[in-house]
Amino acid sequence: MDELIWEKIDREEPIPAHVYEKMTELRRRHKEVIDDEYIKRPTMIEGIRRAGVINTAVLDEVGKHICAGMRTSEIDDIVREFTHAQGAVCAPYGYEGYPKSVCTSINSEVCHGIPSRLVKLHNGDIVNVDCTTILDGYYADASRMFMIGNVSEERRRLVEETKKCLEIGIEAAQPWNTVGDIGYAISRYAHSKGYSVVTQLGGHGVGLEFHEDPFVSHVGSRGKGMVLVPGMVITIEPMINAGRKDIYIDSYNGWTVYTKDGSDSAQWEHTILITETGNEILTY
Repeated sequence: MDELIWEKIDREEPIPAHVYEKMTELRRRHKEVIDDEYIKRPTMIEGIRRAGVINTAVLDEVGKHICAGMRTSEIDDIVREFTHAQGAVCAPYGYEGYPKSVCTSINSEVCHGIPSRLVKLHNGDIVNVDCTTILDGYYADASRMFMIGNVSEERRRLVEETKKCLEIGIEAAQPWNTVGDIGYAISRYAHSKGYSVVTQLGGHGVGLEFHEDPFVSHVGSRGKGMVLVPGMVITIEPMINAGRKDIYIDSYNGWTVYTKDGSDSAQWEHTILITETGNEILTY
């Protein structure tokens, strides 16, 4: 964000005194606390919330049309055209050279699958559609799993349990808890169901940029890592594998991440705001 805008917001919308005092106390105790600039002020939160409304609507629109026989390039068309019709921008397009407006990851693709007119959805597939919207400079980020046609019980269970992992992670994302509490809750549940958790990738801060501090790991230890301060906006997006956690990146396109053992993977993502009493889902 422009420095002049930062200065105006910092002056007119300070961090609440009691929150700032607690942050200062935690720093004195050598706890890991986010830099002040990443605490979202009310004007910022409202901007992110508006971007989130559009982002949610985009995924709803995809859900109306996605089906067996559809090319993943058609999903990209829906996302791009719907987003632009709302006066917003697709954040993935051109980001570090990414060539499309959305990510579509099928079966053993963990994330960052690139839409293509050569790739069709088939009966029995599971696919993650990951969408990030920019509106008036503010970002909102979410992804959903879609089950295409008659999906096997194993794939259905993976999708449903991965969503449960997300819900458990959000439950753990309480003010003054830590990022480690989120990772602990998710990994404990996933492992209890016989799944593995991808560790190289995770959630992140979001709102003024596509990716901000902190990195939100989906494995962790209770009470460890960065403290969750009211005003932080983060994504929680567990990537859960049916097999081993090991992954690799497509050497041809440099983007698509696959499970190393060829097992299926699923992911759900919400953007949430840490509040003084819990959290608020901004896009889903």
